[in-house]
Amino acid sequence: MDLAVRTKAQEWLDSSIDESAKKEIRRMMDAEDQSELVDSFYKDLEFGTGGLRGLMGIGSNRVNKYTVGKATQGLSNYLLKAFPGEQVSVAIAHDSRNNSDFFAETTASVFSANGIKVYFFTELRPTPELSFAIRHLGCKSGVVLTASHNPKEYNGYKAYWDDGAQVTPPHDENVINEVSKISSIDEVKFVQNPALIVEIGEDIDKKYLAEVHKLSLSPEVIKRQKDLKIVFSPIHGTGITLVPEILRQFGFENVHVVKEQATPNGNFPTVVYPNPEEAEAMSLALAQARALDADLIMATDPDADRVGIGAKNNSGEFQLINGNQAASLLIYYMLKKWRENGKLDGKQFVIKTIVTTDLILDIALKFEVEAYETLTGFKYIAAVIKELEGKKQFIVGGEESYGYLVGDFVRDKDAISSCAMLAEMTAWAKENGMSLFDLLVEVYKEFGFYKESLHSITRKGKSGAEEIEAMMKNMRQNPPQTIHGSPVLKVYDYLSGEVKDVKSGKVSKLDFPKSNVLQYTTEDGTKISARPSGTEPKIKFYFSVKEALKSANDFDQVQESLNTKIENIIEELSLK
Repeated sequence: MDLAVRTKAQEWLDSSIDESAKKEIRRMMDAEDQSELVDSFYKDLEFGTGGLRGLMGIGSNRVNKYTVGKATQGLSNYLLKAFPGEQVSVAIAHDSRNNSDFFAETTASVFSANGIKVYFFTELRPTPELSFAIRHLGCKSGVVLTASHNPKEYNGYKAYWDDGAQVTPPHDENVINEVSKISSIDEVKFVQNPALIVEIGEDIDKKYLAEVHKLSLSPEVIKRQKDLKIVFSPIHGTGITLVPEILRQFGFENVHVVKEQATPNGNFPTVVYPNPEEAEAMSLALAQARALDADLIMATDPDADRVGIGAKNNSGEFQLINGNQAASLLIYYMLKKWRENGKLDGKQFVIKTIVTTDLILDIALKFEVEAYETLTGFKYIAAVIKELEGKKQFIVGGEESYGYLVGDFVRDKDAISSCAMLAEMTAWAKENGMSLFDLLVEVYKEFGFYKESLHSITRKGKSGAEEIEAMMKNMRQNPPQTIHGSPVLKVYDYLSGEVKDVKSGKVSKLDFPKSNVLQYTTEDGTKISARPSGTEPKIKFYFSVKEALKSANDFDQVQESLNTKIENIIEELSLK
């Protein structure tokens, strides 16, 4: 038994936590199998790409009143140091997850106890609205209590800075340092100061939705296509608060909400995972779309920062459109309309992450719009927007994991504005005699059929984390020379900050923050990326392969060829 684990558990027992929490710790300590105790206390929850996230329960490696309180105390300490002599204010929101409202209240209590003013969303709200509220209200920071699309057992804590983006270096490390200085839970100030808490809600909704409405590029098309059949599901989450309303404001009059998933519920009773990336989570929406012969399916995750979409394919069957495809379509539509409207003057830009399809780079090149790449995580996209603010104009950005951002009034992925613009894009395609799938085929014919796939390997607990670390180490030390018969040209190591040209052996520097990501590119255009998740116990492998598409009639054949190629690569690299 790890002495450090037992010592930390005893420290919790000796603190002023409530009796029910102490009882749970004693149960774990007295159990014959100590694995639950180890997983609960072997480390402290850390800020990853998505902030603080983990299983709910008692322990330093669990999300509970005390870890949330400790994180908030550390953030409070840092805010008071970063903005000395100022009345610091923050905004707080929460999603539909079990305990999210309680954790939000805990967060508000700790902030107020530290003399920090709190703007508090009393009812559940989407994450992007929290980002908007921070900027609109002039806050120095903000927190949303959510675990995004994780299973129901999880919850989390996303911390934001004054630009409305999730906390990035050096602030994230500085907050972690402040949290680590807290040696006892007893140092956390839990007693709320009600005088410093201001309730917010509909007033912010109206201002946020007004900004989203300004994004519309084809209002005259929507007037003609107002009967576009849209099926929407919030998957028991916060999307229900704003998505139907913004679609109505845009002018869509034929929106059908999936009733079985319309009510917020942290148990997510109709799905295994409340994640629109999973086909199973979209099954009820798909069934309703078939019954209605819909033009567009959309579903948002619990905190409404991600959206999954679907439409009829060339066989007349409803098909889900993945994040790489949706991001590419949205960027294509936005740039095409901006050019048609005479708004492109060489000072605009788009952004994607390094594991998102390079099709976006090809599209941006055609429209002569600069394209930036960032590390995985929308906080890095937000950092580029902030850096270029006042110099260049951000149009749209996206990542493969179903996150998109249109406009810069929000600094995180935004499913509310994305739903509105995706619906508008579908109306525009229909106006031009195309379904959304037809539009995708046209893009592939012009730029090449890019096929991406995500393959994840889950390894839970401490032993799992060690196994994932060993996998990354082996891939760094023993990179493949060929992949699917094509020579590996370059190896990008974002942890060392270097890219190696395999043929010449030349090594050059990467202009990115350091991150545990490894990429191989090959002579035939294949790209493979490996990245341990910052929020889940898994390692993710991203595959991108490409082939020409000469005719819409060849779509199925080319897709099958590319799918087979990816399957062969997974087997070749022993990633089963």
